[in-house]
Amino acid sequence: MAKRKTPKVESLRPEKITDEQLKTSREVIKSMNIATADLGAIEIRKHELLHHFKLMQETLTKLQHEFKQQYGTDNINIADGTIKYNEDGDDKDNKKDNDR
Repeated sequence: MAKRKTPKVESLRPEKITDEQLKTSREVIKSMNIATADLGAIEIRKHELLHHFKLMQETLTKLQHEFKQQYGTDNINIADGTIKYNEDGDDKDNKKDNDR
């Protein structure tokens, strides 16, 4: 094999990005990781709040059932606690209870 007469040309492609580009890339990735962690924390809190809200709904449903059993209606003015019975003065639920 013949020897090469011209020297081997080094690759003109850079091997690394600039220090500034590396620094910026690291900052962006760090910010994205923080944002991802924050989103996860928000989703966890959201789940907790949804669960708590469901428990409050169930408690309200139980209270309405108790009101209906005790007063014959669950139509209560939450501002002052007054009970609103049917306009005709004859509550259907009370009529059923009295017929037994």
